[in-house]
Amino acid sequence: MRALVLGFAAGVGWLQTRAELPGALLLLGLCLIGVVLCGFGLRLAALRIVLARFSHEDSRTPFALSRPHSGRIEAHPDASWLFDTSAAQATYGERADAAAEGTGFDMANACRLVLRALCGAILGFAWAALFAHHHLAVSLPADLEGRDLVVTGVIDNLPSRFDGGQRFNFTVEAARDAGGAPVSLPPRLALGWYDPRDAAAGQGAPKLEPGERWQFTLRLRRPHGNANPEGFDYEVWLLQQNLRATGTVRDGDGNRRLAAFVPGFGTVVERCRGWLRERIEAALRDKPYAGVIVALVIGDQRDIAQSDWKVFNRTGIGHLVSISGLHITMVAGMVAALINALWRCSFFTAAQLPLLLPAQKAAAAAGALTAFVYVLLAGFGVPAQRTLYMISTVAMALWSGRMLGVLQLLCAALFVVLLLDPWAVLWPGFWLSFGAVAMLLYAGTGRGRPTPADTRIGRWKRAMHGACRTQYAVTVGLVPLTLLLFGQVSLVSPLANAVAIPLVSFIVTPLSLAGSVLPAPLSQWTLLAAHWLVECLARALAWLSALPPAVWSTPLPTAWMFLLALLGTIWLLAPRGWPARWLGIATWMPLLLNHPSAPRQGFDAIAFDVGQGNAVLIETRHHRLLYDTGPVYSPESDAGGRVILPYLRARGIAALDAIVVSHSDADHSGGALSVLEEMKVGWVATSLEPGHAIVRASPQHRRCLAGQVWEWDGVRFEMLHPPAGLYADGIWKTNAHSCTLKVSYGAQSLLLPGDIEAPQEALLLVTMPEKLKATVLLAPHHGSGTSSTKAFLDAVAPEVAIFQVGYRNRYRHPKPEVFERYAEQGIRRMRSDSDGAVLMRFDGKLKAEAWRMLRKRYWQE
Repeated sequence: MRALVLGFAAGVGWLQTRAELPGALLLLGLCLIGVVLCGFGLRLAALRIVLARFSHEDSRTPFALSRPHSGRIEAHPDASWLFDTSAAQATYGERADAAAEGTGFDMANACRLVLRALCGAILGFAWAALFAHHHLAVSLPADLEGRDLVVTGVIDNLPSRFDGGQRFNFTVEAARDAGGAPVSLPPRLALGWYDPRDAAAGQGAPKLEPGERWQFTLRLRRPHGNANPEGFDYEVWLLQQNLRATGTVRDGDGNRRLAAFVPGFGTVVERCRGWLRERIEAALRDKPYAGVIVALVIGDQRDIAQSDWKVFNRTGIGHLVSISGLHITMVAGMVAALINALWRCSFFTAAQLPLLLPAQKAAAAAGALTAFVYVLLAGFGVPAQRTLYMISTVAMALWSGRMLGVLQLLCAALFVVLLLDPWAVLWPGFWLSFGAVAMLLYAGTGRGRPTPADTRIGRWKRAMHGACRTQYAVTVGLVPLTLLLFGQVSLVSPLANAVAIPLVSFIVTPLSLAGSVLPAPLSQWTLLAAHWLVECLARALAWLSALPPAVWSTPLPTAWMFLLALLGTIWLLAPRGWPARWLGIATWMPLLLNHPSAPRQGFDAIAFDVGQGNAVLIETRHHRLLYDTGPVYSPESDAGGRVILPYLRARGIAALDAIVVSHSDADHSGGALSVLEEMKVGWVATSLEPGHAIVRASPQHRRCLAGQVWEWDGVRFEMLHPPAGLYADGIWKTNAHSCTLKVSYGAQSLLLPGDIEAPQEALLLVTMPEKLKATVLLAPHHGSGTSSTKAFLDAVAPEVAIFQVGYRNRYRHPKPEVFERYAEQGIRRMRSDSDGAVLMRFDGKLKAEAWRMLRKRYWQE
């Protein structure tokens, strides 16, 4: 059965790499093939069992008559498993394995395993495709985008509050357009309700609660996210959550609450989560780590500051700042132990419960129910799901009298997770969760040791040895996977986890859970104690994370590097007695010595998809320059942290030689401070006024001036605008001051004009028309109606023009007449809202590719 489940997982993962979904006929054919292969595999397994048994030296009669009063013929103990028709299909394969044990390589057994894996892969592929078809069948009609719609429904999750508004999910009950005609919408929407611009002086949007029924005036759009290499895929995340449209609540009198609470299973759970969050926030008002306590109780991590996440991730304890599998197992185990003890004690009372139900079964049921409730509070994340399914499987096995091995439990959890959520394979948490358990299982085999004397010191030594061995196995075993997923690994993680795991799991989490439900003032005292412990831990972790060698970073490894390192890790963690285990570390060398790639000649450039804003990275053989840093998305989020830094880390780039911030508009300078905080930067060139925050944060600041020229690795960089005289009047016109940079290699060049408009274009045409010609042009001012004049385009004469614009942006960039102007001149047009990031190579022959085409997926528009 394990081969079938692993094949199923491979099939599910394979579908998530496809550009298109298979059609209905192909899916039907795949299902039929899978069923046929499954049936053939079962027959082959049964034949293998029979042959193995009848070729055995023992030729005793395989069956005997017993219990004649029952009317049943039972098999001889040596062969009873051959005729156990009530057993699950999974037992056939394991009994065949047992029958073939000791016989060496067996072709029939190998064929059976291959058939099962192939059958599982086909069924997994088909199941994931059917799942995707079902979710993609409902979408927002294109003609309803951007229109005001009146929608009635229920808030079905715990709203996320932030400075300036709140975000929430909304279950649609009825919808109509502005004229009153009914319209069809997806069943669930992801909405934001932002405070009015003048809310500082008055009252903002009302506080929303789960389960409330509201009537809203909405403006919706289809699912869309930024598409960048190594970036977060917002579109598939929305698909996984079954959110098939996003939108905002429009200001006006049409928004009103219709009911305070609509009963339902989901709304009751979310209201309980909200109640617990409010109790914690009230007890820990203005405390810096209240968000951590909330995350440990209800799994809501949205109130944890980005600075705290940086410390947690650098020290490798991010998995503890949530409801992890360890926390769920601990809480379920505590409840099960308590029920077990009370159930046994009831034997000496009038209740005598053990006579009605064994204590072990009662404890198992109580533990599984506790785990289910806790996972509901956690928001049903993948690590929590995996733990719930394993605990539930153990409970069911105990009730049925069939105890399963740990590997079987892990496979059962894997199957259920993918059956309910095929997109789980796309997220790092899935791989880290199952990878950690798999490494623990592997590292725990063949590790028998002499048991110390059963004394207090002996038990302590045995416990310490087990904890150290577990930490070693997880730390070492997950290094290749961590580098593959994140491009970095925490070197202080073993020390940080040695302190944080027992503290958070066995002290802070129980205190937090108890404090969230105890009556006042006990609840406040308990929560304050938990917060104090977290605060002490955070101080120690901050010191650890500040150490220079706290994190080892490399570029994301290639497939062969990862597989080689994985094989070496398996060798390194092999059981005692395996020859030369230490040689396994040698297979890590290609992965650890991996260096960032760079163009051999000329230069590469990537125009990021940052929404409405500019951000372009230029790379020569030994140097890197970032032109503009994208927009600000929210008070704690910008393009620097969400788009640029993840790309740089994935590439293994730890330093930039220069940053050019064209002007002060937030869609160009919004991510600069995030990049300057995280990256080592040589110098910064801007047209910003003295005293600007970016100027103050710059290690070395230069003012953009026309005529500035430098050369890196045979690539020429020249600043064309603004001229020195533009600064003389002391009036800082943002667009007019845009730093205009030209990057050239031989006859090829890239022109980056920022947000210059028609007057600045005319100035360039007068002062330096011969320098304007370029192979690729970043459209000035995102293709606004006040830029890209015909004379300017004639002088530049680009082959390719790139429009860095946001999807359905409020400025309507690029303007249709301007966009058409580029087409009339035969210029190839690429735009970030439809093409994603644009990757360019200038090495004597221009190559420009759209990321959405290079990495096409079936869920993309």
